[in-house]
Amino acid sequence: MMRFPGASRTAAALLAAVLVASACSAKGDTDHPLDGSSPVDPPAAGAAAQAPSSALVPFYSQKIAWAPCKDNFQCGKLDVPLDYANPQGDRIKISVIRLPATGAERVGSIVLNPGGPGGSGIEYARAAKTVLSPAILSRFDTVGFDPRGVGESAPVRCLSGPELDTFIGLDGTPDNPAEVSALAKGAKQFAEGCEAKSAKLLPHVGTANAARDMDVLRAALGDKGITYLGKSYGTFLGATYADLFPKKIRAMVLDGALDPALPPVPAINAAQARGFEVAFRSFLADCFNQSSCPFAVRNTDMALTQLTNLFKSTDQHPLRNNTGDGRKIDESWTTLGVVTALYDKRSWPVLRAALGQAFRGDGTTLLKLADILVDRHQDGSYSNQTEANMAVNCVDHPYPHKISAYEDAARVAQKESPHFGAYVMWGSLPCEYWPVKPTGTDKPLKAAGAPPIVVVGTERDPATPYEWAKSLASELSSGVLLSYDGDGHTAYRTGSTCVDEAVDRYLVSLAPPGNGTLCPKVT
Repeated sequence: MMRFPGASRTAAALLAAVLVASACSAKGDTDHPLDGSSPVDPPAAGAAAQAPSSALVPFYSQKIAWAPCKDNFQCGKLDVPLDYANPQGDRIKISVIRLPATGAERVGSIVLNPGGPGGSGIEYARAAKTVLSPAILSRFDTVGFDPRGVGESAPVRCLSGPELDTFIGLDGTPDNPAEVSALAKGAKQFAEGCEAKSAKLLPHVGTANAARDMDVLRAALGDKGITYLGKSYGTFLGATYADLFPKKIRAMVLDGALDPALPPVPAINAAQARGFEVAFRSFLADCFNQSSCPFAVRNTDMALTQLTNLFKSTDQHPLRNNTGDGRKIDESWTTLGVVTALYDKRSWPVLRAALGQAFRGDGTTLLKLADILVDRHQDGSYSNQTEANMAVNCVDHPYPHKISAYEDAARVAQKESPHFGAYVMWGSLPCEYWPVKPTGTDKPLKAAGAPPIVVVGTERDPATPYEWAKSLASELSSGVLLSYDGDGHTAYRTGSTCVDEAVDRYLVSLAPPGNGTLCPKVT
């Protein structure tokens, strides 16, 4: 989960970015992170979290001072405790944005999360017209927020832009003890950078606290029950909220689900690697029917061998970089570029072009694709998505603390996913050196007493494999599985009228689809 953050990209944002990348290749008020140290929050659970304590009443009774912030949006800040075990201690501010409902028949607010962890809910909400259907925009205020530690909400910071370039470019498929040592050194430096710049915040950025913030937001919005759409990691945030506040839900859609019962190493990482392998095979099946398909032979096994040879070659001889920024397009950047385009089937034409160029020695478009996933800007700076992704994951889950565990897991994963297995598995290594203990545990989330929760799964989702949606729907006491015979990461508003209509009907009228409903493939 670590190198591939799983944030759901809107089609408009991804397509615009990759088209710019392709064209370029063809031509050649933020809160400061806190520092210091603080004890780890104990997780709260179930009914005990339903009613706020007297110390939390001031937070639950606050009103957001909304102010215009371009294109009919309104922006504001929400005060929340840094440490919910000590509400009278330090506070942080959560940045919030909303787009008022366009119709007269307003139902309430719909809160969005795009995933990650580390994805900006502010940016996601700004793409509301792509993210949500006209029917939902008419009846709901669209509300996005940056979870604690992310974006404009007390962001975690660890490394400079050049340092992140180096970290992301580390050899993620080490072949010998020296390369393992270099990867471990980089992972340790990442963890140390986070401690140096964000130590006081790190113990408190876990998903359980983000869910508590979300309930404070629900109250500030004036909604008795939350209406929520979470994608990718946002499904874990939503399921965590449901487990903490099952009686505070009006409607909840979890699209591109994570299975909260699985440990990241090896289970989650291995399944995600297999998912990318499946997605790449789907890409190949489509590619072979296109005149622009760049593979030498239109045969799956031979094409996979050609990809293997590309990765092996870039491990020793980086591809050309025509951006002028000096980065070496090695195996890690090449892999990341391929992965980015697998998130959305509509970006497959760009992947065909990028691979064609890479087979001729030019990695510029693959690099630009990779930059989209890690949110690297043209000036060499980054959003804090990569840092927040690591910080949240490392406190949400227990991780192995022996490098031999990563070596063993990577070896097994590589057999199951020859192109992505080891790379995904080694991506979690900074958590071995993390400066604070994890607050979360890997267990099923039942949300006993919650109304129907719709879990959407795409059968060939590369980042959140379909099996996770089936698991989450069965683990939730009121889970309803809606399946889509499709490709790409997440399903709602990505091309399936069947999925869109089922989700919209549920969000508006609270009538969920039948459990096990399968939406057909879009041709």
